[in-house]
Amino acid sequence: MAEKVYTKNAPDAIGPYSQAVVTGNLVFTSGQIAINPASGEVEASTVEEQTHQVCKNLSAVLKEAGSSLEKTVKTVCFLSDMGNFAAFNEVYGQYFTNKPARSCVAVKTLPKNVLVEVDVIAEK
Repeated sequence: MAEKVYTKNAPDAIGPYSQAVVTGNLVFTSGQIAINPASGEVEASTVEEQTHQVCKNLSAVLKEAGSSLEKTVKTVCFLSDMGNFAAFNEVYGQYFTNKPARSCVAVKTLPKNVLVEVDVIAEK
């Protein structure tokens, strides 16, 4: 059975799901958006600022699960506008220095009208 992960250092789920689950030696995070966990609000307005917040949120969830960004093996990235791809990549590369496998797609709309959402699969 999968173990649910929760940390107050990342935003609470905005639906019926967990921040992450651990099964075996793998951590599966839910998608993180640019909600500041302290305020519960989206405070960042640019894709760069939002990507920094998303990566901080992911880092907090992975840490609680006994993992880290460096142990990430796969990411799935959602952008509201593929025109933000280069700016997103610039910030993303600062956090995912181990270059995990990745998918990146543009979607019509993301929760709370954010510009970026990322979920990861990491080893424990």
